[in-house]
Amino acid sequence: MPASPLDPPLDRIALISDVHGNLTALEAVLADIDARGITRIFNLGDYVGKGPRGREVVDLCRERCEVNILGNWDDFLPDPTREFDTDALRWWLEQLGPGQGEWLRSLPFSHDFTMSGRRIRLFHASEETVHRRVRFDHDEAEFLGLFTNTPATGDGPLPDVVGYADTHDPYYETDRERRTVFNTGSVGNCMGDPTPVYVILEGVVDGTEEAPFGIQFARVPYDWEHELRVATEMGLPELEGYTVEIRDGVYRGNLRAGEAPDYHRSPR
Repeated sequence: MPASPLDPPLDRIALISDVHGNLTALEAVLADIDARGITRIFNLGDYVGKGPRGREVVDLCRERCEVNILGNWDDFLPDPTREFDTDALRWWLEQLGPGQGEWLRSLPFSHDFTMSGRRIRLFHASEETVHRRVRFDHDEAEFLGLFTNTPATGDGPLPDVVGYADTHDPYYETDRERRTVFNTGSVGNCMGDPTPVYVILEGVVDGTEEAPFGIQFARVPYDWEHELRVATEMGLPELEGYTVEIRDGVYRGNLRAGEAPDYHRSPR
């Protein structure tokens, strides 16, 4: 039924992801969320790595986010069975506070809920694992796979809407079956346009009847120069790579490989 002027206001949920230790960006995005009067925040993972302040990001997200989901960095960085062969990875791991690694690795793989009659599923990278990503230029099989149940997602009603993160590259897509996919982009390490971006879902939470439903992308400028000063003072490894990512939106892996800055097809 169409909404009437007497219907209550629609609910709003902010979706953030891929903060990657960039506390300056996270604080700016949270301030924007607060200014919009949004009180529910879901985090789609990758709290740590790349940036200098993973410990502070984890603390703030545990305080502010109602839902926290596992990311690939959150899974492999604190893995006690993994032996790191780079000083950078060891440095990022040492930034974590007591118990934070265990908390990160214990996070749920996905989160399902209903909004305005649509079944929504959120996860970090793909329906199978946090370590396989689906890019914006995926094929049809990858698109359809996002809507399936797997051992990672568990059984349950299949989703109509899938939101995920991981690629640092926001986009929105639908098909003729009204299936909808969107990528949240990244708060702390967005590629292309490096301005932090997050998503606002608007609709009737837990509503099983069709009702207005919205997906909005919001970009929030922040003081990236301050973030780089903090990173420099803390002795962040791979500072050059971090600089081109948060200043220019160019993936550091392209620089190492001597390739053109095409982030979309590069490994994260």
